[in-house]
Amino acid sequence: MQTRRFATLFALSGLTACSAMASNANLPDPAYDTPKSAAHGTETAVLAGGCFWGMQSVFEHVRGVRRVWAGYSGGNANTAHYDDVSEGNTGHAESVKITFDPAVISYGQLLKVYFAVAHDPTELNRQGPDAGTQYRSEIFYASPQQEKIAESYIAQLAAAKVFDASIVTVVQPLKAFYPAEDYHQDYARIHPDDAYIVINDAPKVAALKKQLPALYQPEQSVVEVKL
Repeated sequence: MQTRRFATLFALSGLTACSAMASNANLPDPAYDTPKSAAHGTETAVLAGGCFWGMQSVFEHVRGVRRVWAGYSGGNANTAHYDDVSEGNTGHAESVKITFDPAVISYGQLLKVYFAVAHDPTELNRQGPDAGTQYRSEIFYASPQQEKIAESYIAQLAAAKVFDASIVTVVQPLKAFYPAEDYHQDYARIHPDDAYIVINDAPKVAALKKQLPALYQPEQSVVEVKL
């Protein structure tokens, strides 16, 4: 993505993709959520919040997450390609598909991570150095229950005024998720010294470990399963 080339200059200005989230260490738990399942299993969440490199890296460090894929949601299959999505006019958002064990972590707790450390939900059609509709904040719900949890949590956070600006996160039904190209998968893990990762994404994982230690796990604990 072209705007990622300017990440270092952007950071030198004192701003990073996670700067607006530094004050949200005390983000409340969702008041409405599903209880943890009595039996282990697999459920799916699809979330968009800026560059999928960072989103994937954060959720790969969340306890109870089995696997995370970087990809595209919101547009059609024929435009679910990086070069097309980067133009910003396909309807797609860079997204992550998360499979998780509901006996370990709830959907609402995943959303807590999403709002607390994974991205800034007050930035409209951008995240940090990246601008465009493909970087929008969006929750793609897979069931009416997920929709209710998401809408309820956004309303709860807005009422509590935990952010200095309005939450712009959109909640829409999941139509499809298209995995991104192989070179985008696990980019932060494979390229930990990339300037973009060091400046914009590694601090988010550090914030997860510091602010939500009960939800943090080492990345190597993630269970590999096929899409």
